Amino acid sequence: MTTASISIRSLAKSYGDLTALDSFDLEVEQGSIFGLLGPNGAGKTTLIRILTTLMRQSRGDASIEGLDIRTEGRAIRCMIGVVSQENSLDRYLTARENLELHARLHGMEKRLYKRRIDDLLELMGLSGRQKDFPDTFSGGMQRRLVIARALVHQPRLLFLDEPTTGLDPQSRRAVWEYIRSLAGSMTIFLTTHYLEEAEQLCDRIAIMDHGRLIALGSTQELKDRLTGATVYEIEFTGQEADHYAALLGSMSCVLNIRQIDHKVTVTLECWECLSEIVTALNGAAIRRISLKERTLEDVFISLTGEKVRE
Repeated sequence: MTTASISIRSLAKSYGDLTALDSFDLEVEQGSIFGLLGPNGAGKTTLIRILTTLMRQSRGDASIEGLDIRTEGRAIRCMIGVVSQENSLDRYLTARENLELHARLHGMEKRLYKRRIDDLLELMGLSGRQKDFPDTFSGGMQRRLVIARALVHQPRLLFLDEPTTGLDPQSRRAVWEYIRSLAGSMTIFLTTHYLEEAEQLCDRIAIMDHGRLIALGSTQELKDRLTGATVYEIEFTGQEADHYAALLGSMSCVLNIRQIDHKVTVTLECWECLSEIVTALNGAAIRRISLKERTLEDVFISLTGEKVRE
């Protein structure tokens, strides 16, 4: 039987009249990579702050590795690593000293943390800058140092709140590969706005909005929720995309339409509607019409809407 690393029951958090978490339920299996998605203001950071004992819930219960977050916070903090959105590095310590301080605060012996720090600095591409101060680093380098610090004491559960924000593609992929290598040895709880990141890394994904859990499952299970509608991409060879995008958008069988330059993406009620689209496009200069595979972004937009959040 699989044991839950994180168990949440009816968790709620309110700030006056604002409800940040509303009767939230969730279980995360030990050794898994779990992704939490949601628009800005959905409640993701509030949930992580509660689970990492930085904030008290208003109602409900949650446990980490069987320990109650309300009464056993000290023990929980010893077994977790946290990469928050904020840069919390000590600007008066060098990169290496930041990692050493973290190791000593967790009671690690010098002979153990010295090698561990060497490995992490090498992994994050910071070995040559370990004697420099964080203020001299780029934003991406500081982010890599924050991730390294969270891993120094080899936590049983690692919380990553937007861990690759500000990283260049090479650094992001290096972090992805390391996260994959940790699968099974620790539980990883990840929030991200990079849907590709969640799709590549996570065993299971939860989508939340307005403080509530609205979808949960593997990437494929979430994609399978999008039944009925079919998406096609039409690529025009000339300057006719604007005209035909307006024409297709007026058709009753078209549920949604997007245009980027010469490419028009249409969402149809069902695949049988394609014949109507082909008839409407008669005479148009078209390079190709292709069936578009469902993505996690399609699921996310269908559940949370297209409106930009503050």
